[in-house]
Amino acid sequence: MTTIAELTLPTDGFALAETFRELPDLEVHVESVVAEGPCRTTPLVWFSNVEPDALEPALERDPSVDQFRRLLDDTADEEWFYRLRYSGDVASICQAVYGHGGTVLGASVADDQWTLRLLFPLREELSDAVSDIEEQGTRVDVRRMVEAGADEDLETTAALTEPQQEAIAEAYRQGYYDVPREISLEELANELDISHQALSERLRRANRVLASEQLEDPTNEMMTDSR
Repeated sequence: MTTIAELTLPTDGFALAETFRELPDLEVHVESVVAEGPCRTTPLVWFSNVEPDALEPALERDPSVDQFRRLLDDTADEEWFYRLRYSGDVASICQAVYGHGGTVLGASVADDQWTLRLLFPLREELSDAVSDIEEQGTRVDVRRMVEAGADEDLETTAALTEPQQEAIAEAYRQGYYDVPREISLEELANELDISHQALSERLRRANRVLASEQLEDPTNEMMTDSR
């Protein structure tokens, strides 16, 4: 079933990192993103809280941006509309989304994090896209996920992705959560055939989702282990 999800990525691991370092008060809202072939990604972006005279030199120095062009000035609201062309490293992350049938519905930046709102025809395709992005060394958090038509409120729905479910289930089966542990993180990563870092991130995110579900639902009782 069609799935809509919100993913967060650190600005350092995605687009415009150098621009944000130079202009920390910069505000960004992506209107749409277009894939131009297998290697090019062209977002249409609103920039605010900055003047073009400061923005454009920063974009020129940013290695994640190959080209940019100002399309529209909204001087009343002090917003500037640009078409960007990302470099190969950033485009490869976007292609992980497109390559699995995903569509970028929107994107924004706050607190040094990109938030991407994505649509996938199948939940499995979302999981595959997240795995591909992680394999490129970029940390991804799946913050919200919902099946289209079931509940459109992304603010109230959270779930584990398939890779997170697999990781936490195998960790439990292999005794990673036992005291003392029956298996190390490195050994567990070898069992799952993924990198030590990727497994650590998946377990951390899975634990965060499960903890948030317990804390946000007053009807749940937290289970404790006295061992």
